[in-house]
Amino acid sequence: MTHCPMNTFSQTIWLVPIYAVLGAVLTLPWSPGLIRRSGPRPAGYINLLMTAIAVGHSFLALGEVWSAPRKFSINWLHAASLNITFDVTVTATTVGALVVILGLNLLTQIYAIAYLEMDWGWARFYALLAGFEAGMAALMLTNSLFFSYVMLEILTLGTYLLIGFWFNQSLVVTGARDGFLTKRVGDLVLLMGVVALYPLAGTWNYDELAAWASTAKLDPTVATLLGFALLAGPLGKCAQFPLQLWLDEAMEGPMPATVLRNSVVVSTGAWVLIKMQPILDLSPVVVSAEIFVGAFTAVSCAAIALAQIDIKRIFSYATSSYLGVVFIAVGTGEAEAALVLLLTYAVAMALMLMSVGGIILNNVSQDITQFGGLWSRRPVSAICFVVGALSLVAVPPLGCFWGLATIANSLPPVLLTVLLLVNGLTACSLARVFGHMFTGSATDWTKRSPEGLWALVLPMTVLLGIALHLPQLLAVLGLLPDLALIIEPTTLLLIGSTITGAGVGLYLYVGDLIPKPIRLPYPGVQDFFAYDLYTAQLYKVTVIFVVGFVAKAIDWCDRVLVDGAVNLVGLFTIASGESLKYNTSGQVQFYALSILLGTILFGLLLSYPLLSNLHLSLF
Repeated sequence: MTHCPMNTFSQTIWLVPIYAVLGAVLTLPWSPGLIRRSGPRPAGYINLLMTAIAVGHSFLALGEVWSAPRKFSINWLHAASLNITFDVTVTATTVGALVVILGLNLLTQIYAIAYLEMDWGWARFYALLAGFEAGMAALMLTNSLFFSYVMLEILTLGTYLLIGFWFNQSLVVTGARDGFLTKRVGDLVLLMGVVALYPLAGTWNYDELAAWASTAKLDPTVATLLGFALLAGPLGKCAQFPLQLWLDEAMEGPMPATVLRNSVVVSTGAWVLIKMQPILDLSPVVVSAEIFVGAFTAVSCAAIALAQIDIKRIFSYATSSYLGVVFIAVGTGEAEAALVLLLTYAVAMALMLMSVGGIILNNVSQDITQFGGLWSRRPVSAICFVVGALSLVAVPPLGCFWGLATIANSLPPVLLTVLLLVNGLTACSLARVFGHMFTGSATDWTKRSPEGLWALVLPMTVLLGIALHLPQLLAVLGLLPDLALIIEPTTLLLIGSTITGAGVGLYLYVGDLIPKPIRLPYPGVQDFFAYDLYTAQLYKVTVIFVVGFVAKAIDWCDRVLVDGAVNLVGLFTIASGESLKYNTSGQVQFYALSILLGTILFGLLLSYPLLSNLHLSLF
């Protein structure tokens, strides 16, 4: 690779993850017990500075690689026939993803200044956000499946630690544990696939894997098993069925971490899925399973969100639902549209979570039924929520409309019906949240609910501007589809589903025309969705029961059989020793008698085969 002074920022793009690591290291002096007089705030400001530098570096590198992408490798390990390199791809797509991730991280850190104003865990929180930042930045740059797995593991650890940030609460500890163990299922299976892939392809480089997959002739069974193993990782990271419950548990963490996790962290699994898709395409069974899981998760989670009253849970299921749509898009060959949807979704979701986060902080409640009348009290939050909601569903020309419309026009009728249903249910769910929180009369919880501190409002308004100008940004990036897409019949159906869903939600939840709370004629149906399709209970009577039974059986074998056999040998040894001590009388005749009896017994054992043959010959 030739070194050109004009490409300084793109050549040193590998420094971007290191900025975050350096910021995390510099927070150590403000750990508890070291520096007390200044308080923990400097730790946050240092991380803010390092993230701002990373954003600037990435933005300048984006201009350099706009028309001249580059690749380079760093040797990491070479042993025998195993050669592991850290392959780096610097393209407009990867660096653009860096700008989005780092920009949202910067805004989230500013948001956390106000949200954690009275918290003394700043050093730990900002260090964990820096770990998120470093892992995601390295994941965007690496062109290696092996190092992608490593970065996903770093994000899993960061998720666990951020969920358990307030570790003195029992529900937080339980949520962190359950979230970590659930994701570990997908991680371990993914590791099996990563290890099994290397002997077949001879590489972990994504470009080389795609070239290999285009000509590979694998046995169908091998291709299917390999594909399912590789698919398990994105299923866990993207909170897809049956590993979707961890994202609900993750809501126990601080709201700034929720903003970052729901907008970009969970999307990293979809990023890896897109990179691995050429390998998954080797098995039609795996592709069909990918589309089915995405469709089922999208519809079921969109329906579950409608039955929740905890606002964080509503958005956690909306996240799983939209990533299910991404799975459908990737499985049907619309990877570019999936990337556009991930970009626009990240901005819309972060904007809505920030708008409701300040309300949760001020009102100390996450129950939407306790809110009301906030439009006049928190107009900035209300406007940000409305724009975020409109950007999340198919409303032209805002955000997610372009990705959803592109995907819709490429789907067969069955999957198109799924997408229309998901978009309509999501629109209804967001209208329901808006009706509960911002319309109607003020409640005892919201009578005193002024707009938050500047650090809460500033990130929201910046994201508001980005969301409103996202179509122009897509046009500049060359990602905006042809405007004729708006008048396609399928697109009109998609817009119609938005109008229908939002209209039903507003009719039911705005004003007092319909008594609240709304009850379905069949309570069992409402409970079925309110309790997440009873998935947790299903786990208890299936997986958890089997694992518990096996664990108890192994424990019984260990206590009764293994320990029992060892104890029996020990008792026999003690008894033998106790019996022998009575023969040590000091009299020679007893010793001679013992030796004689032992010799006779040993001789009989040796002569037993001879005696048996003699017995047979006589008879």
